[in-house]
Amino acid sequence: MRILVHICCAPCFTYPHKFLIEEGHDITGFFYNPNIHPYSEYKNRMETLEKYAEIKGTRVIYRNDYDLEKYLRGSLDSEDRCRFCYTYRLTEAVKQAHILGFEAFTTTLLISPYQKHEMIAEVGKKLADEYGIAFFYEDFRKGYRESREIARGLGLYMQKYCGCIFSEKERYFKPE
Repeated sequence: MRILVHICCAPCFTYPHKFLIEEGHDITGFFYNPNIHPYSEYKNRMETLEKYAEIKGTRVIYRNDYDLEKYLRGSLDSEDRCRFCYTYRLTEAVKQAHILGFEAFTTTLLISPYQKHEMIAEVGKKLADEYGIAFFYEDFRKGYRESREIARGLGLYMQKYCGCIFSEKERYFKPE
């Protein structure tokens, strides 16, 4: 099956990439993450993905329009910023999958034990119904530790928060 894989970062892509290839799928990555803040973090993640893609000979589409303002407006106006963020990014992935004739789309967000897994699956399935393209659901969390080992072995940059300014605050700000 031809699958477009939304990629949040290279370390989170390592295990799903390996898994999907071993399952016989033809995959192409898709990097679209205007939620990542600050811009230096965004650049680190994109450059790390470029390094991984070169090492593995993997195709990746880079949607490099860093529209942080639109993301922030939407997330601040939303009742649930995570749902908004998942929907915002996966909508772009499913649109690309539709335009380019992929049979399915998925996301590396499904590997993180720190993300809202059920919400991601729900958003993916809803978008699949809207666009008529399958959402390839796999609970990649089983490969989380392996993904970290692969990333360390390749010397990939590994971030310490999901990427958005809100998660950065949650990670580092400790009220007195």
